Amino acid sequence: MALELYNDGSHRYLLFQNLVTGEAVQANQVIIVDHGQAALLDPGGEMTFAPLRQALSAYLDPLGLDFVLASHQDPDIISSLDLWLTETSCKIVIPAVWERFISHFTHPGRLEDRVISVPDQGLILSLGDGKLSLLPAHFLHAEGNFSFYDHNSRILFSGDIGANFPHQVLPQPVTKLAEILPAMAPFHHRYMASGKVCRYWVEMVRELEVETLVPQHGRYLQGRKVVDEFLDWLAALECGIDLVGPNLYRLPRMEA
Repeated sequence: MALELYNDGSHRYLLFQNLVTGEAVQANQVIIVDHGQAALLDPGGEMTFAPLRQALSAYLDPLGLDFVLASHQDPDIISSLDLWLTETSCKIVIPAVWERFISHFTHPGRLEDRVISVPDQGLILSLGDGKLSLLPAHFLHAEGNFSFYDHNSRILFSGDIGANFPHQVLPQPVTKLAEILPAMAPFHHRYMASGKVCRYWVEMVRELEVETLVPQHGRYLQGRKVVDEFLDWLAALECGIDLVGPNLYRLPRMEA
């Protein structure tokens, strides 16, 4: 069952949150449909494929999927690639720096004429009568990484930026940052490269009208107030190499 975050009659934004439980890391998947065209964002790993395909069938014919967008190359993002290539005629949209690496998720020749490479500067992808902006988010956390902004709904799918790992991922949105920050801060301290790139990303995002921020993991943020709270927090964050010291680079003293 999907959460419908936006629907104006011709443009829908659907969020799937808890399709896989157990060993897999919780991950959110998003489908955007506009005038008969559909884009799936960060579809997940192989174990996510079957439940996601079944869930999608309630809203559209999965065989008619037009685009699969991957923010970066991690297994929890796109290791189901081969299955989507096999069962649909979709184009794969991937950061250019990861294009030659994703071949490890599929079979030789299967990517031919199926890939749209996103340059470091990003691009705008037409979807039906709407547009998706693919926003540079490099080193947050992957070296080549993008966030996806849906102009119709004013929803930002931020990937690992804003990811949070509460004990239970609830369908209710976060409206105050304090309620989710303990489940968010440790991940950002370790997985975001530096405060410098966090600030660059925040400055770019502030140029957009973001009403909802949906990360790849955990609960989503609803409303301009909490989105601004998050942007303020991220802009002031020390993380990654900001926190690294020589104590992390010592010869190991423990035996297995």
